[in-house]
Amino acid sequence: MNIAEIARRAGVSNAAVSRYFNNGYISEEKREKIRLVVEETGYRPSLQAQTLRTRKTKLIGVILPKIDSAVAIGNMVAGILSVLNEKGYQLLLADTQNNPAKELEYLSVFNEKQVDGVIFIATVFTSAHKKALKGMQVPVVLAGQVLPGFHCVYHDDYHAFYDMARLVLGKGRKRLGFVSVFHQDKAAGLERYRGFCDGVREAGVENPEERYVIADFTMESGYEKAGELLQKFGNLDGIVCATDSIAIGVMQYLKEQGIKIPEDIMVTGHGDSLLSKVVTPSLTTIRYSYEESGRLGASMLLDILERGESPVREIKMGYEIVEKESTDNAGCRR
Repeated sequence: MNIAEIARRAGVSNAAVSRYFNNGYISEEKREKIRLVVEETGYRPSLQAQTLRTRKTKLIGVILPKIDSAVAIGNMVAGILSVLNEKGYQLLLADTQNNPAKELEYLSVFNEKQVDGVIFIATVFTSAHKKALKGMQVPVVLAGQVLPGFHCVYHDDYHAFYDMARLVLGKGRKRLGFVSVFHQDKAAGLERYRGFCDGVREAGVENPEERYVIADFTMESGYEKAGELLQKFGNLDGIVCATDSIAIGVMQYLKEQGIKIPEDIMVTGHGDSLLSKVVTPSLTTIRYSYEESGRLGASMLLDILERGESPVREIKMGYEIVEKESTDNAGCRR
């Protein structure tokens, strides 16, 4: 079975069959005839032959920090896949296990024409990262971070945490602490910290930038850092956390210390994870459209592949604060 045989059975030209398999334009009538023959015969074109002919692999490399670290990453990959599957591309997933050196390795591997393009769900940008990205011979779209000079889809971390700080302060809380992640991660670390600090400072609270600790992206670290935060800064009445996982660890620590949520201390997270809904009390959090950001990133990359290089595009996504029981004044008896 080959293209000529498919064309003969479908009653169309060889060129029409070629365009069908390469996502080119053909009439809906011809597309349907070819589709029926393909389904009937189970024909699949040779990927190697296509690569030799078009110099395209139909593969997209996706570099991510850790596939099981958060719902966010899984949802972003789902969004990417929804676009790639529709356009006949396949995905090569590179899980770096939060190791920046591995990110550089995968950028190098993908740069050797193993893929047509790369979606990089980035965490940090060292000088080595910037050098590697500038030297890429295939198009790259950044997801989750913004870096001047590169196509990217990212979220408004600064204003999300500014608004979250203002929400807690608006409920009469005066002494807020923040559990951050490492600030080398500009989006999840630095921008969320900056948004929190500015939101608290503009409410007239002095030196909010001092009342924070750094945690890993885990419940265990949130639990540990809650004790450190309270030991350092004493009688807090609100704790804003960089992620839901951290926030749930903080809540567990507070419960074991006999500290009531939200009566004594309000707690907030980020991610709108499943755990934020089932933990008691349910967790006030921030929702991002991660799946949509994945779709936009993939569409941006395929647009570059189809049309050639274009002016750099930066898409900033919105957010929604989802208020639940952990900041509910109605449940407080203060």
